[in-house]
Amino acid sequence: MIPQIIKNFLDSDIGYSFIKSKVAIVSSVMFLTIVLISLFAVLVAPYNPFDPKNISLMDAFTPPIWSVGGSIDFILGTDQQGRDMLSTMIYGSQISLIVGFASIIFAMFLGVFLGVTAGYLGGRYEIIVMRLTDVQLTIPSILMALLVDGIARGFISKSLHDDMAIYVLILAIGISEWPQFARITRAATLVEKNKEYVLASKIIGLSHVVIMLRHILPNILRPILVIATIGLSQAIITESTLSFLGVGFPPTNPSLGTLIRFGNNFLFSGEWWITFFPAIFLVVLALSINLLGDWMRDALNPKLKVR
Repeated sequence: MIPQIIKNFLDSDIGYSFIKSKVAIVSSVMFLTIVLISLFAVLVAPYNPFDPKNISLMDAFTPPIWSVGGSIDFILGTDQQGRDMLSTMIYGSQISLIVGFASIIFAMFLGVFLGVTAGYLGGRYEIIVMRLTDVQLTIPSILMALLVDGIARGFISKSLHDDMAIYVLILAIGISEWPQFARITRAATLVEKNKEYVLASKIIGLSHVVIMLRHILPNILRPILVIATIGLSQAIITESTLSFLGVGFPPTNPSLGTLIRFGNNFLFSGEWWITFFPAIFLVVLALSINLLGDWMRDALNPKLKVR
């Protein structure tokens, strides 16, 4: 089944565009490599950084293997707790990817629901949804995420917040990202609802829910997929920013942003690798997603010719 899906994809116009685009191939390989490494962190990582048996304070601040004082046991060095940097980055990317995917899926479902219903139903409901969208778009996403996280901290204790950090971050980032989906889907729905196939569906007596789900939504998926791809990169960066500011994941379960925050404390004392490698890893991850999103935007645009 999977080989057939791959064959159908390569035979399509999008598959042809993908094969002809070196940027799309390289970025997709980079992204899939990071995803696979994160998924199989238990098998790929040299050590489990959360297992006390693999941590020794005697190994703290060990430089990379090519530096003076480096060890073959720690290729990229260790942090202030003696944890292997390579293993910690792999496990940290797993957390960042989980939050990124979950938050953008939540934002997509919320934004698409509000956008499609607002564009199709119209009236006061559309006005309320769009004004709410406009208000939220005036607030930077990072500030909205900080606001949601601050409200959550006001209702739950610190210990419980640390245990529920992943859910709070998913909610905070998802709420800050849904307006993009709502605006795009509402605009696309306004175009589609006046077409003949929608009018014919109304004439034969189909319900509004069926028309929106089975007829309008499949025809507006292209811009939604593009926004979701680019939004994934934004969600990962937002999570890293929140963790860097100290409102994300706790030190006991660090993401890439948490690793950068702790490494920043030792940047000017010579232990540059604690910040440098997680930062480079984050840049590569975000860049690969953005490049893939740019290709997808061009490939799914019917007005552009395949190059």
